[in-house]
Amino acid sequence: MPAYKNVLCGLLWLLVCISTNVVALSNGVYTITSKHSGKRVEVINGAADNGANIQQWPANGYDAQRWLITHVEGDYYSLINLSSGKAMEVYDFGTSDGANVSQWEYLANHTQQWQVKQESNGYYSFINRNSGKALDLYNFNTADGANIAQWSYNGSDAQLWKLSQLGTTGQPGWDPSTINGATDHWSLSGNLVTHDPTLAYENGRWWVFQTGPGIYSKYSTNGTQWSGGNGGIFPNGLSWWRQYVPDHDGEDVWAPDVKSYNGRTWMYYSISTFGSNVSAIGLASTTSISSGSWRDDGLVVSSNSSQNFNAIDPDLVVDADGNPWLAFGSFWSGIQLTRLNPLTMKPYGPQYNIAYRGNEGIEAPSIIYRRGYYYLFVSVGKCCQGTNSTYQIRYGRATEIRGPYLDKNGHDLLSGGGSLLDGGNSQWIGPGGQDILNTDVIVRHAYDARDNGTSKLLISILNWDSNGWPRY
Repeated sequence: MPAYKNVLCGLLWLLVCISTNVVALSNGVYTITSKHSGKRVEVINGAADNGANIQQWPANGYDAQRWLITHVEGDYYSLINLSSGKAMEVYDFGTSDGANVSQWEYLANHTQQWQVKQESNGYYSFINRNSGKALDLYNFNTADGANIAQWSYNGSDAQLWKLSQLGTTGQPGWDPSTINGATDHWSLSGNLVTHDPTLAYENGRWWVFQTGPGIYSKYSTNGTQWSGGNGGIFPNGLSWWRQYVPDHDGEDVWAPDVKSYNGRTWMYYSISTFGSNVSAIGLASTTSISSGSWRDDGLVVSSNSSQNFNAIDPDLVVDADGNPWLAFGSFWSGIQLTRLNPLTMKPYGPQYNIAYRGNEGIEAPSIIYRRGYYYLFVSVGKCCQGTNSTYQIRYGRATEIRGPYLDKNGHDLLSGGGSLLDGGNSQWIGPGGQDILNTDVIVRHAYDARDNGTSKLLISILNWDSNGWPRY
């Protein structure tokens, strides 16, 4: 065979080897263990700051040794630490052998993206997208705290890693919405007295949970005729509530949010007293709403008078990759957003401020993902004053879940922006406390001016225009 053909065949063989061992990982939580040392990759001391070093340490079960691996595009993945919420990266876009690996706020740049290749021996290598170099146990060091760096790929044991999956993430939300549909406000009857509703659909039955004693519920077989439910998930309250909110009456629960995620139904709810930010968000879960059997999953996040946020009005959000987040907040510094650990459904990493409205007040966030955008719906103004309420539902959208969320005029919701979806009418005053099922049904309460300002349930189809903005 001519020499140039030998060279060509060799190149083709190399390309085949490179292409065939790039692996399609399922998104989820993993540990990463060095083949050479048998020790795990972790963030040093569980540090949360940008630039914190990545090192190895014996397995200890801490979240600093757990990584949320998520497909980004093509053959590349991000690695988010489950303690800090920060991304593994080659520091300062370094391209040299020995450049350090650290963590930083996730910016989706190439130095934070890694190609995962499965080697013939069952181990994996990680190739940095920016530098083209491999994740490496520096200098073959087996000591506790030995540094993790990058080096030109050589296939040695210092560049081979065992991946152990601890859990998967869920699927992105379903988008059944249509464009330029007809306005459709559902004609409701039955038990309609409601405040801060959340809406779920399970096995042919609709469910609403709302503010009230023990997380009150109601149900419907057709979505329009509503009957009382089980009288409360926790009718006698839970003993730990007063640990975080000492002045709580022991039963009243505000603004629950119910959503299914990863094979289980989750209920986030809030405990507080009016006008105070001494508050707590709790979590309950079940395998089936209709069973009426809910597990107490305890505290999610709390706030107190020394902090500038209010831990009420929770909303479980699932991003475009199937990863869970929690939005919450009321007045004070506005709407907050944080990552949720998919193994525990509890927060980790930084808390982001995504909307604020000064003294006017803003609360009740609801975020959905639809066709390339995240949409943040909020209630602004004042609630709970009958026909004197000034609640309105406003919105903005962002291409990244952490924002910025801009309204139709380009104004940032963090600076008081927000396009109007629902300002009420002569009968229905102060609409708000909204929740959105999938991308096409919106539930909220409003005060009925024809019935002494009673707060009642409203449900409508959420339509969308051709530019991707919501409307009725």
